[in-house]
Amino acid sequence: MRLDAHQHFWRYSAAEYGWIGERMERIRRDFLPADLEPELRRAGLEGCIAVQARSSRAETEFLLDLARANPFVKGVVGWTDLCAPGVERELARLTREPLLKGLRHVVQDEPDEGFLLRADFRRGVRALARHELVYEILVYSRHLPLVGEFVARHAVPLVLDHLGKPRIAERERASWEQPFRALGAFPHVACKLSGLVTEATWNEWTPDDLRFYLDVALETFGEDRLLFGSDWPVCLLAARDYGQVFALVDDWAARLGTSARAKLFGLNAARIYCIP
Repeated sequence: MRLDAHQHFWRYSAAEYGWIGERMERIRRDFLPADLEPELRRAGLEGCIAVQARSSRAETEFLLDLARANPFVKGVVGWTDLCAPGVERELARLTREPLLKGLRHVVQDEPDEGFLLRADFRRGVRALARHELVYEILVYSRHLPLVGEFVARHAVPLVLDHLGKPRIAERERASWEQPFRALGAFPHVACKLSGLVTEATWNEWTPDDLRFYLDVALETFGEDRLLFGSDWPVCLLAARDYGQVFALVDDWAARLGTSARAKLFGLNAARIYCIP
């Protein structure tokens, strides 16, 4: 199975997707399965995992509806309020849907810099283990030291999105690399090779600008804990098209053996998200 482990769908409205600002006009429209499926086929991919793009129960249901109607959408990483007192009941309801594979919260936008370590949030994350769901970590690079504390306290399967968002356009290296490498010591943590082009200089980056970060990710997590993700359609802010983003990782991975490439482009995602 060859998968894109990270992409988004939405029916655009300015009110619901306020994070899509004026600089982002290219993605201020609907993006639906019919738009993505041809891109996947051209890249030789069989399916994808749809990830939430706003903190809304309605969007989780929307993504699950799309997955039920489109067999190439193999799973959904949705959202629910993990800080809510009734989170156990909500998780029990959500997990009646086998296409729900995990949950994510947009921690990077929380005004509380220590949100990951809040007691109510951590209680909700612990509940995921009882429901066999993955938790995806979305943070900026400045949060990575806290991520280290967080992952040390939770045995639930964890996936770090976008390599923790190093500031590639600013050539951030050491301040990102040290806390990032520390995460590799935790075997329950995996990492998505996704979202890098939007952290680089939009539409001016070259593969050489990103190679360092990809190399560090491979050294840190090895071939068994890396997942390819396009971050489509957000990636279109910084790249010509889906194919350019896929080629970035595909060309970099050419040096890997057949087995390692198969893991990166689908098998690791299928294992982590329990996709048959």
